[in-house]
Amino acid sequence: MHRILIVDDEDAIRKGLKEYAQFMGYEVEEACDGMEAVKICRQQDFDAIVMDIMMPKLDGFGACKEIQKQKDIPVLMLSARGEEYDKLYGFELGIDDYVVKPFSAREVMARLNVIITRNEHQIQEASDKGREIYRFDGLEVDFDGRNVKIDGNKAEMTPKEYELLFYLVKNRGIALSREKLLTDVWGFDFYGDDRTVDTHIKMLRMSIGRYRDFIVTMRGVGYKFEV
Repeated sequence: MHRILIVDDEDAIRKGLKEYAQFMGYEVEEACDGMEAVKICRQQDFDAIVMDIMMPKLDGFGACKEIQKQKDIPVLMLSARGEEYDKLYGFELGIDDYVVKPFSAREVMARLNVIITRNEHQIQEASDKGREIYRFDGLEVDFDGRNVKIDGNKAEMTPKEYELLFYLVKNRGIALSREKLLTDVWGFDFYGDDRTVDTHIKMLRMSIGRYRDFIVTMRGVGYKFEV
């Protein structure tokens, strides 16, 4: 049974999502603000988190940052606002999807199911393979350990940066369009656009420092990893 954490300061939203999630067979925990969510995640593991942005004490963005320091849990963000900035900032933090209020519990759970299924497939693929470590000069990419080292030092990256770099390395030497990156890294049902890829590429280049030139921009096409 999949376990999820629903975080929202509005009781009606939490109760509505919880009732539908339990009907769909999920085990559900609740939190009414970001600080409570962080405390719960320190003590328990979840397959995914449904997180509101605007909350007292600690907002959804701050809670995601704190949780990511400890665990890699997929996040579906909820917001009463639909501004592009909020969406891009959320994706920069490594969230997996974004839903704008008002929404139906059915839509939220459908998206959450896709996120959980995709994450399970990625974990299974990693366990099915032998340990894969690629080294390019001082850049070390460890697929199974989900680690990236820069000249011997572990790089601090968001979950989505890891996924993007791993995908680029696995397909090194191949020109990958933005559309293909969106489909294969974010998922075919993702509602973002090309700018999401460009934003994450920019972040990834900053994270790998002097090896940023390994990620080559293919004008009019997209990107490729080339040493």
